[in-house]
Amino acid sequence: MLLFYLFLLLTSCSLSAQETQHKNDSLSFSFPLTSLPRSPQASPNFYPSFISQTKKASTLKSSSFSSSPYNYRSGFKYSMILLVSLPIGTPPQTQQMILDTGSQLSWIQCHKKVPRKPPPSSVFDPSLSSSFSVLPCNHPLCKPRIPDFTLPTSCDQNRLCHYSYFYADGTLAEGNLVREKITFSRSQSTPPLILGCAEESSDAKGILGMNLGRLSFASQAKLTKFSYCVPTRQVRPGFTPTGSFYLGENPNSGGFRYINLLTFSQSQRMPNLDPLAYTVAMQGIRIGNQKLNIPISAFRPDPSGAGQTMIDSGSEFTYLVDEAYNKVREEVVRLVGARLKKGYVYGGVSDMCFNGNAIEIGRLIGNMVFEFDKGVEIVVEKERVLADVGGGVHCVGIGRSEMLGAASNIIGNFHQQNIWVEFDLANRRVGFGKADCSRSV
Repeated sequence: MLLFYLFLLLTSCSLSAQETQHKNDSLSFSFPLTSLPRSPQASPNFYPSFISQTKKASTLKSSSFSSSPYNYRSGFKYSMILLVSLPIGTPPQTQQMILDTGSQLSWIQCHKKVPRKPPPSSVFDPSLSSSFSVLPCNHPLCKPRIPDFTLPTSCDQNRLCHYSYFYADGTLAEGNLVREKITFSRSQSTPPLILGCAEESSDAKGILGMNLGRLSFASQAKLTKFSYCVPTRQVRPGFTPTGSFYLGENPNSGGFRYINLLTFSQSQRMPNLDPLAYTVAMQGIRIGNQKLNIPISAFRPDPSGAGQTMIDSGSEFTYLVDEAYNKVREEVVRLVGARLKKGYVYGGVSDMCFNGNAIEIGRLIGNMVFEFDKGVEIVVEKERVLADVGGGVHCVGIGRSEMLGAASNIIGNFHQQNIWVEFDLANRRVGFGKADCSRSV
C-alpha cells in the first residue's frame, strides 16, 4: 500500500492568502494544500508516539493566555502523521513539521549546507533570515535543572547551546537552540521563539511541539486555543483527503462539546506522570452495545502516575494500559476470535489483527466508543475500527502502552478521524465536534 507524508505547501510566489476579520480584530489566513509521497527512507509503517521520554512539570498560568495575538488557518493531509508546513523566518521559508500535542520542543531541519539546485531543499537556511539568532552557552536554558524542560544541553565548540532530544519511537533530534519567528504575513508574525535547529536528525521532518510546557509553540506564541480536524484514511488513486489546522479561533466551534483538562500541582508530580500532556477524564469504553467492565481507576493516574489518559496528535494508534487493553481484546475475541491472525503481533504492541474482509470484520465488531465525563464521547464507527497495516492485514487500532515503555492511556490520531479536536488553553478544556474533515473549513 502506498503511504504518504502529507503537508501544506505555502508557495512563495503564487500564494493567495484569504484574510478575514474576526470579532477580536485578529486575522485568519487560509492556504492551499498539496501532498508528497512518503519517503522510502522514513520510519516504518507503525508510528508509535512522539511523546518525549524525558519531561518534567510546569504549572499552566492562565495569565499567559489573556488574548490570542492572531488567528491562523492551515491544513494538512493525513496518512499516519499530521504534517503541516509553517512559514519560518524573515523572509519566511516553508518548513514541514509534525503536529505533536505530546511534546514540548519545536524544531526544524537546519543543516549547514543547503542544496541550491532543484528539487528545492526543505531544510532551513539561517543565513537567509534576518530574524534568526542562536542561544549562547550562558543562556539560562543551557543550565541544568530547568523546571519543566529536561533537554540535555551542553556547550559546543562554538560556545553555542547544543541539545539532544530523543522521542519514545526512537526519533533523535540534535542541534542548537535558536530564536526565530513564524511569519504568517508581512504584517503578522510571532515574536522570536525558542526552537531547535536540528543538524542531526533521524527523521526528515521537524516537530511542532504543542503541549502545555512553557517552551512549547502554543505557550511561547501565547495561543488561547488551537484545533485540528483529521480526515478519514482513504487511499485511492488520484485522491488524498485533506484536513484543517487552526491557530486561534475556529469558526466551527459553536457545536463543540467540552471536557475539562486535568491539571496537576507541583506536589502531585509522580514518576510516571506527564504533567504537560493534555490529560482528560476518560470514563470507559463501549464496543457495539456492550460497556466493557473496566474500572474508571484504569483511566486515572495511580500514586505512581500510571493510568493517565491523554490526547496525543503525535501518536497514530491509541494505547491502553493492560487492565483496559485486556478487556478490549477479550470482547474482540468474543465477537470475531475465529478470524484473528494467530501468533501475529503488529509493531510489538497489538495482537488484535486479521486477514480477510475488513468491512465484514468491522461490522461484526461494531462501533467503538470512548466515554468521557459530561457525557462526551468519541465514536469510532465500525467502518473505521480496523487499520490497514499492509500485506492484507488489518488491526484494531489499539496497542498495549506498556510495550512502548509507557504507563499511560493515549488517544491517538487514528481515533480522532472526522472530529474537530480543539485545545482551549485559556479555559483549560478540550472540545470535540463531529465533522467531515475532508470538507471542513
